[in-house]
Amino acid sequence: MKIHIIEPLAVSEQAVNQFKDNFTTQGHEVIVYDNRNEHPEETIKRCSGADIVVIANLPFPRAVIDALPDLKMLAVAFTGTDHIAMETCREKNIAVRNASGYSSINVAELTVGLMIDLLRNITKLDPLTRRGGTRKGLTGFDLAGKTVGIVGTGEIGLRVAKILSGFDVHLLAYSRTEKKEALDYGITYTGLDTLLKESDIVTLHLPLSAHTRGMIDADKIGLMKKSSYIVNCARGPIIASKDLAEALKERRIAGAALDVFDTEPPLPPENPFLTLENVILTPHIAYATEEAFTRRLEIVKTNIEAFIKGKPVHGD
Repeated sequence: MKIHIIEPLAVSEQAVNQFKDNFTTQGHEVIVYDNRNEHPEETIKRCSGADIVVIANLPFPRAVIDALPDLKMLAVAFTGTDHIAMETCREKNIAVRNASGYSSINVAELTVGLMIDLLRNITKLDPLTRRGGTRKGLTGFDLAGKTVGIVGTGEIGLRVAKILSGFDVHLLAYSRTEKKEALDYGITYTGLDTLLKESDIVTLHLPLSAHTRGMIDADKIGLMKKSSYIVNCARGPIIASKDLAEALKERRIAGAALDVFDTEPPLPPENPFLTLENVILTPHIAYATEEAFTRRLEIVKTNIEAFIKGKPVHGD
């Protein structure tokens, strides 16, 4: 098999070499690119002749797939696959295996950290303190006693619930599938509208799909309390950005913390969130820790080995 890693995976050279050696000793050929290039023509060039291609979140549209007759598998070092023309892969019987689970811990941890930041004004207080300021006007609120609504109780949503179960909060959840484990964390399942109406903090943990795109729009935001907050470490387009920006500007909700957007950072200067004081912005970093990148490379290796042996694993 010819295996091409066509973008950096944010791990050490030593880790990449170990990955490469693992497959070359089994008789496979591994080619590694150490820079990222999103031009489709370059993607096709880098993938040419490969049986297995490893990507993270590099766009992989139909035009690229159509130009790769040898491609048998996409090993995705990422959780989401919305950057891939999945229907085309299915048409051509190309296996797509993601690295689900590698970032559940760190996404959940940042999610809870952002909740605390929203309530306690940490990112506002740091520069204020450096300028000789005081806490005046930024006293903040307890997390304990609040109602947190978790939209989506997959692996990340459940991890958030697990962390929050030690904070003396009331947990609500909305999900297509109710999990027994969620009940163990004290979650009460309810409808989405009820969750939005009753929650002090709403946190999103859904994949991006035709069903979830724009799911949190002006009408849904209008159900939320004026004192409530929303956190999004899932996918940006799940929220109708224009509607959220207007609600924040008009103080129809208290604030938001966003790690994801309609486009990948760097954000354009005209992005409306950049001028709002009641929103915390991070540059799509929830999934990114040293430990997470090590975990995902191991998952990618396992997925490729299983595919070569004809055994189903992540993404099947």
